[in-house]
Amino acid sequence: MKLSGVMKGAGLVTACALLTAAITMTGLLAFVYSTSFAGRGWSASMDQISGSLTFTGEGYAFTGEELLEAGDWAMLLDAGGRVAWSWQYPEELPQSYTLCDVAAFTRWYLEDYPVRCRVRGDGLLVVGGPKDSVWKHDIAMDIQTLRQVPAWFAAMFLTSLVCVLALAYALLGRWFRKAQQVRDAARSDWINGISHDIRTPLSMVMGYAAQMESACDLPPQRQKQAGIIRTQSQAIRDLVNDLNLTMRLDWAMQPLRKERLQPAAFLRQTAADFLNSGMGEGFPLEIDLPPQGLKEIHGDPFLLRRALNNLLTNAVRHNAPGCRLAVGAREAKGHVVFWVEGGQAAEGLAQPAPAHSLEADGGAAHGTGLRLVSQIAAAHGGIARFSSGPPYRCELWIPIRN
Repeated sequence: MKLSGVMKGAGLVTACALLTAAITMTGLLAFVYSTSFAGRGWSASMDQISGSLTFTGEGYAFTGEELLEAGDWAMLLDAGGRVAWSWQYPEELPQSYTLCDVAAFTRWYLEDYPVRCRVRGDGLLVVGGPKDSVWKHDIAMDIQTLRQVPAWFAAMFLTSLVCVLALAYALLGRWFRKAQQVRDAARSDWINGISHDIRTPLSMVMGYAAQMESACDLPPQRQKQAGIIRTQSQAIRDLVNDLNLTMRLDWAMQPLRKERLQPAAFLRQTAADFLNSGMGEGFPLEIDLPPQGLKEIHGDPFLLRRALNNLLTNAVRHNAPGCRLAVGAREAKGHVVFWVEGGQAAEGLAQPAPAHSLEADGGAAHGTGLRLVSQIAAAHGGIARFSSGPPYRCELWIPIRN
């Protein structure tokens, strides 16, 4: 799965989380608004009900029946606590109240009847509803706490949103890693299968080409053609080996067998092996080492020799016979720098380019070999630097062993 797919999945999950949060907040606000006036008889204000109760001189006249619902009742207490007027007053309630009774029911209940009160000039107007119709609770908090309520709600909302996004990120990451493992395993199996299938026929081609190249009964032209077949077959074999090695380095499957190396001796032995292999025929090779001894490094001789051989082989393939090749080593900034130079820049490197800009899939003729060089340098904690010329130059910066 590509990174764009992961980003799309993360964006979709983020959008779903935001939509869920928006719907939740909207629903909560709608619920608060729609239920803020819920209850029997609570839709009419006490001012309206009090205004509909007037004293006529002979008694009280009440015209606010439509403001109350079925089961509601009302009464007016005078200054002495006696019921001066009532409407649908429950029979079980008393006709007079003490000061303590009034103080209790003005905030809570009157014998389980939810009530509301309003002070008038002629007494206290009380409007009640049926039992178990309205829930009342006394809530008190200081002003500082009240001012912090919006911040608390915002913090809880953001915390919930972050948790949802973190969970989505973890799940997407696990899904991506699992899909990547499946893809890498398939690629590994494919490369291993191709390598195994190529080795046997390639060995036969190289063997017959070597016999034809050394056969005395063939004309020189045919012997030369057989040599070309052998050389190109060897190039195919090296490419297959590079594919296997770069795959193992990518997935940390290649163990590093590090040992102490003297750079000068190691470089001379690598150059001698390259010349003895016949790959450098027609290319004069020079070795440039500083007069003073180089500090030793701690590295895998097989991998480092493979990196230098790849650089030398790359220079041979992209230069004409007779071109000067040079290898050397020096110390710089706590590193031993191995370098290889050719007479001209390799194809595909018209300008200086860092290692990560090389073709990762080996599409170019030099892509796999130079990418392997970068991987080997990184495995040793160093870097590989490529520059165009002429002359073409590549450097391996390997840290000096402490």
